[in-house]
Amino acid sequence: MGPQGEIDGRLAIAPTRLNMRIPHLTTLVSVVVGVAIAPLAAQETRLTAADVFSLEYASEPQVSPDGQMVVYVRQWSDPMTDRRYSNIWLVRSDGSGHRPITSGKFTDGSPRWSPDGKRLAFTSNQGGSTQLYVRWMDTGESYVLTNSPTPPSAAEWSPDGTRIAFLQLVAQPPLVIGSPLRPPPGATWSAPPKYTDALVFRFNGVGEVPTGFVHAFVIRADGGAARQLTKGDFNHGGLPWGGGSLAWGADGTEIVLAARRGERPEWNSRESDLWAVSVKDGAMRRLTDRFGPDQSPTVSPDGRLIAYTGYDDRKQGFQNTLLYVMNRDGSGKRAISAKLDISVSSPAWAADGRGIYVQYDDKGNTKVGLITLDGALRVVASNLGSGTSAYSGGSYSVARDGSVAFAMSTPAMPSNVGLVTTAASAAPRVLTALNADLLASRTLGAVEEIWYESSRNKRKIQGWIVKPPGFDASRKYPLILEIHGGPFANYGDRFDEEKQVMAANGFVVLYTNPRGSTSYGEEFGNLIHHAYPGEDYHDLNSGVDAVIAKGYIDEKNLFVTGGSGGGVLTAWMIGHTDRFRAALAFYPVINWESFALTADMAPTAVNDWFPGLPWDFPENYAKRSLLSVVKNVKTPTLIMTGEEDFRTPMSESEQYYKALKMRNVETVLVRVPEEPHGIRRRPSHGAAKLTTLAGWFDRYRTAVQ
Repeated sequence: MGPQGEIDGRLAIAPTRLNMRIPHLTTLVSVVVGVAIAPLAAQETRLTAADVFSLEYASEPQVSPDGQMVVYVRQWSDPMTDRRYSNIWLVRSDGSGHRPITSGKFTDGSPRWSPDGKRLAFTSNQGGSTQLYVRWMDTGESYVLTNSPTPPSAAEWSPDGTRIAFLQLVAQPPLVIGSPLRPPPGATWSAPPKYTDALVFRFNGVGEVPTGFVHAFVIRADGGAARQLTKGDFNHGGLPWGGGSLAWGADGTEIVLAARRGERPEWNSRESDLWAVSVKDGAMRRLTDRFGPDQSPTVSPDGRLIAYTGYDDRKQGFQNTLLYVMNRDGSGKRAISAKLDISVSSPAWAADGRGIYVQYDDKGNTKVGLITLDGALRVVASNLGSGTSAYSGGSYSVARDGSVAFAMSTPAMPSNVGLVTTAASAAPRVLTALNADLLASRTLGAVEEIWYESSRNKRKIQGWIVKPPGFDASRKYPLILEIHGGPFANYGDRFDEEKQVMAANGFVVLYTNPRGSTSYGEEFGNLIHHAYPGEDYHDLNSGVDAVIAKGYIDEKNLFVTGGSGGGVLTAWMIGHTDRFRAALAFYPVINWESFALTADMAPTAVNDWFPGLPWDFPENYAKRSLLSVVKNVKTPTLIMTGEEDFRTPMSESEQYYKALKMRNVETVLVRVPEEPHGIRRRPSHGAAKLTTLAGWFDRYRTAVQ
């Protein structure tokens, strides 16, 4: 999201890019947008909030088996419909032949090459509902393979290319108690009551969780009826709200997937085991049996070994996810990444079977590494990222010749498709330039890495400083401390719309990875185990001091913001210091007891973030509650949350808002319609986050002395 310009200290929205008002926001924000919408010439080279509609992002790159072509998902936004869309594009390994495979205002995704590279499977809603398609690459012809009431996902080709396995929700009738009356003919009655006996019945970004279970299916790649392989009231391979994976055995007789078939699967939400499923008759063999998540299976080229990820769950807030290898029959299990102190994901076998590619985060940078069977690690690619923010992320794929395609992001480059070849010393080749025209006419804020010492335990903390375009070290600038969520997550050296917007509005922006952040090893991540929020305050406050020491910060103009876990720490910061002139907490948790009983992720939070249930450990919940420090707050504070946020429900924000109002602290509550956690479903709402922040901080920003 980009700031457009600094006009009398306000963030503008260019009428040439977005001629609309953002609905349902406070009068303050409406005034800011309206006043700032006129003279733009002086700042026309800076990113604007309206540029959220222009920026495009590459994700899910899939390199062809021979390494000669890459298909990827190109994500874009439309200002006329205020929606996000995605299409599939193709580019050759030398960067030529860049062209669309699909087009239009649809959601196309999950491309997968057939083993011979002649066909492409993908999902699309171009027919009105999401279905699985197959395209012949030589002729461009495609056809819809499925016709199912629920969307297929995680499609994978069989080794011989004749079949495709996928996951799909098998719906069940919703629960009803009693014998409800039926309306008389021609009558119009209101919607009936909603019954549930599920622990998680609403999920963020999904809404009401559909009743039923996820199962594995197989279908002929040239058409026909899909056949269900797994049975029972358990989720196989994925969950009703998405995610999951499966893998074919090398001989095509079995698929391997993770299933939640243990005791109380809703409560033990991390627990899963690997199973082998016969493609012929659905017979299942259990391959793993321990308490913890075993997932992401991938079978070696010769079919003898299965690699997967997981750990023995010690009910910690953060644990390294390790890479394991076992024999096809489940024997001989061993962790081959245990000595590396990294958390891995997305394993993929090398073509020679001597190593396994993985994705991992290292000090705020996401990488692809190759781990040999004896545990040695070699870095293959760096700078993965495919989102709109500095959060870790991205994805990759591997060809038979060892070429690796990946979504690549740097502080100055929104995600493009990168490719590294088999040559170990070869620099990555950037195959696309999705935002070259836009960024050629925009000046981004320079990003500088910083390491500093925390006042608590002398911990070394990593962070990044975003400077305003045209930065002059002899001047004094206001500072925004922007805090990441999670809390078990990391920021890094990746492009970030929102922070570039803040910088273009004249602020220096500091973002850091305080204790509890990932990518620094398991011990650092668990410094906040059963103690969040807490000492992370010192890491963040010391970061502010470290930037002030550089000499270009106006100490009278300090601001703080963050979303989700960053919203939690924003409220924690202003409960412990008055140094900030204003704060903006996006979708925070305020009361851990109510969060534990209302959030979609409550099972994980109670099991892993706390010593137990709220009524058994009231002191632990109370001392970490933001209500425990609200009596100290004097900082003007705005809270902004989506009305369909089921991760940090709106009731959390309302509690904090009313607590501040009762204490006579200057505060505003902003409720965003239709939005889940993150406020990014509609591009205009993403832009509204920026205009709201600009307007709120501008209200309290004083002139530099």
